[in-house]
Amino acid sequence: MKPTLVLVGRPNVGKSTLFNRLTRSRDALVADQPGLTRDRHYGIGRLGNRDYLVVDTAGFDPVAKDGIMHEMARQAEQAIVEADVLMFLVDGRTGLTPHDEQIAIRLRKAERPVFLVVNKGEGMDRAMAGAEFHALGLGDPLVISAAHGDGVKPLLDVVLEAFPEDVPDEKADDHGPKVAIVGRPNVGKSTLINSLLGEERVIAFDMPGTTRDAITVPFERNGKQYSLIDTAGLRRRGKVFETVEKFSVIKTLKAIEEANVAVLVLDASQDISEQDAHIAGFVLEAGRALVVAINKWDAVDDYRRERLKEAIAHKLHFLGFARTHYISALKSRGINGLLKSVDGAYAAAMAKLTTPRLTRTLQEAVEKQAPPRSGGFRPKMRYAHQGGSNPPVIVIHGTGLEKVSDTYTRYLSRTFMEAFRLQGTPLRIQFKSTSNPFADKD
Repeated sequence: MKPTLVLVGRPNVGKSTLFNRLTRSRDALVADQPGLTRDRHYGIGRLGNRDYLVVDTAGFDPVAKDGIMHEMARQAEQAIVEADVLMFLVDGRTGLTPHDEQIAIRLRKAERPVFLVVNKGEGMDRAMAGAEFHALGLGDPLVISAAHGDGVKPLLDVVLEAFPEDVPDEKADDHGPKVAIVGRPNVGKSTLINSLLGEERVIAFDMPGTTRDAITVPFERNGKQYSLIDTAGLRRRGKVFETVEKFSVIKTLKAIEEANVAVLVLDASQDISEQDAHIAGFVLEAGRALVVAINKWDAVDDYRRERLKEAIAHKLHFLGFARTHYISALKSRGINGLLKSVDGAYAAAMAKLTTPRLTRTLQEAVEKQAPPRSGGFRPKMRYAHQGGSNPPVIVIHGTGLEKVSDTYTRYLSRTFMEAFRLQGTPLRIQFKSTSNPFADKD
């Protein structure tokens, strides 16, 4: 499980700049569900063999009582509760402020590891830049420059030291594939969970989850084992019918990371929202197999159904690899077909692809459509082998492959998915290129 690093601090100390540095991207998931501010960003970073989830919070004022600052503080408070590590940013050029002291008082009560990060330290003596911040009582200040990258890697080395390196999870445990039910509030996730657990011949019991809030529920259906990762606060069998209104973005993202297959639940009576697209995008980014469930299908008319299909094709077009099911979780309609697609998506995600067949498929794809020339030289693809599962990774070896376009990469991905019938899972292609002897001879 990826550790969650939460960035907190007053406004304009460089939290977003550090977020972009840690994720190496400006493309962040934004939670714009009502009650969550647009200033809360989520992204994935990696250092060596360690992945981590980063949360960028809005400027934090722990004593704000009303107005926008109070709303921003509420979001920061929720992130603090769900953090594995807190990174408290201060401004090394402005120096210690009363606002910093108020935040420090709150963080000392958080019962989470806190790292005091002095930002904007470029060109400054590190000892001098951090000296006055010792007064906050949060340990030795770590001086960095988020804008220039100075000190960021040593900071991550210290922050991640307590977390083990990731071990690829290419096998399900004894309780079958791990299935996360995800989606916006009130789309029917809890009802679907109840339908899955409440059918005849279903065996369900509680097992402590790997996170503080999530629960993994092993259950059996039609002789097959599954492990359901709940994102709606499920605790005990006797409480599965509780209505849970709290929506935790962090918990949803962690459930997706932990799963083998995600079931994205959409509400047929509501329009496809940006939050639906953000959750779907994170599933894709995480490389997880996916099944889409359109719930409450029996509650809408034919006109609404056609409009919804058009909206899905437009706003969720990047999920073309996933099967879509139209269900009624309340009436348990379509559930069997949904689980069959979960089985198929899981099998595709864990598929073993032989090198000879991969290489033959690659050669046939190149013969049908060769990669475009780049600078007078055409990339040469020699052979392919599997580099991993969950999601499947295909490694292609050859010459000049760094010039292969994204368009051609997508063509290869479609070719492999069709040849091996890998519906339900994304596919990743990696290129391993030897040196090009003609690179300097345009």
